[in-house]
Amino acid sequence: MGMPNWREAASKLKLRSNAFIDGKFVEAISGQVFDAINPANGTTLAKVASCDMADVDLAVRSARRAFEAGVWSRRSPAERKTVLQRFAELMLKHGDELALLETLNMGKPISDARSVDVPASANTIAWYAEAIDKIYDEIAPTGSGALGMITREPVGVVAAVVPWNFPLLMACWKLGPALAAGNSVILKPAEQSPLSAIRLAELAMEAGLPEGVFNVVTGLGETAGKALGLHMDVDAVTFTGSTEVGKLFMTYSGQSNLKRVALECGGKTPHIVMADCGNLEEAATAAAFGIFFNQGEVCNAGSRLLVDAKIKDGFLEKVIEVGKTLTPGDPLDADTKLGAMVSKVQMDRVLDYIDVGGREGATLKSGGKRVLDETGGYYIEPTVFDGVYNNMRIAQEEIFGPVLATITFNGAEEAIAIANDTIFGLAAAVWTDNIDVALSTARRLRAGSVWVNNFDESNITMPFGGYKQSGFGRDKSLHAIEKYTELKATWIKIRS
Repeated sequence: MGMPNWREAASKLKLRSNAFIDGKFVEAISGQVFDAINPANGTTLAKVASCDMADVDLAVRSARRAFEAGVWSRRSPAERKTVLQRFAELMLKHGDELALLETLNMGKPISDARSVDVPASANTIAWYAEAIDKIYDEIAPTGSGALGMITREPVGVVAAVVPWNFPLLMACWKLGPALAAGNSVILKPAEQSPLSAIRLAELAMEAGLPEGVFNVVTGLGETAGKALGLHMDVDAVTFTGSTEVGKLFMTYSGQSNLKRVALECGGKTPHIVMADCGNLEEAATAAAFGIFFNQGEVCNAGSRLLVDAKIKDGFLEKVIEVGKTLTPGDPLDADTKLGAMVSKVQMDRVLDYIDVGGREGATLKSGGKRVLDETGGYYIEPTVFDGVYNNMRIAQEEIFGPVLATITFNGAEEAIAIANDTIFGLAAAVWTDNIDVALSTARRLRAGSVWVNNFDESNITMPFGGYKQSGFGRDKSLHAIEKYTELKATWIKIRS
């Protein structure tokens, strides 16, 4: 089968724009809507229901009703497994449609949406489906006079608040383990990218998920998101997004019912290249894609490039050359490697940081400008700074765009000190041919994920999350299920 004509397919695509509550598409009670924008050209794709506290309350009541009724929470592991497997199959069946929704609404290249986001999302659901009937509870070593059972039970009603950079994948990172554990879930997609979440709920119902078990409330963060954070009948919030908003959810928890909060927040990943790195070509390609992939809108993007002074100049030239091959273009063109920024607000934010870098004294080596203005879209060319010091704003603050800050170091000790000198601790990478340097550096880097001689390579079996102000709690792997379950200790006295 040949490559789809993506532009033609986009013109025929049906866009759902209502919230999904209790198994039905519904408008916001207030009747309010907001615009879903196509960042490739600045046009409006759809008017989306703008939910607020009243809609959130309906969704929570629906989720609680389903949970207490046991239509999902008390179904057998084998039955839940079958439904989630069917869900994953439907995602793959409708993969072209889901990819188009991601690209149209968020601006990422269609080739990435179709080959990366959709398969990874479906695989996440399928993997947790398979895990359901393979996780055992425990019996404590109590002695002959008692039986101590340690069991995991679903936490109840889970609110999943996800970002706009990987709308589908981040949703599935939450949905997979939360649904596998037997919870009811309310998904709040980012207002910049709600369309795939709405379609996802429809596919979940088609797969056999009972009404109320999976709801989608579309709306703004300061209304729908805040209402979920403050709701007295939400048992847990799982959030991926900025550290600033993550702190708000911690506050909301304290102001309401002390709901469980799991956060995956910002990052300022150090990408370290030691002088003994033997494959500089591979490392340079990884460094370029590590910051320019998905337009740099990645929480663990390698935004700080730390290079030993002995090799810095030659290495940086290699990175710049790779970056020049990543020309921004129409996201619906299958050959495009760099798409549009998600919104004008985000584009302006990134351009402002580029100005800041110049004012702080960093040297602009490549890029730095908005391009393709005539399309009406929000495009920024790959941008590389040299001469950056770690106390500069472009080295300390999360830009979330295709902007690389290059910092020079002398030796491994200084590299580790610079790498750890940040409020964030989401990820880090190191390139070296010395196994001792690799292992000692990996152990000393204060980050939830460390890559050695690669960047951002992983799979669903590895946990993902941060240290410090990058948050706590883990997505992916069996460890993610811990966020969505209560640990119960049952002590039974044995009379003999």
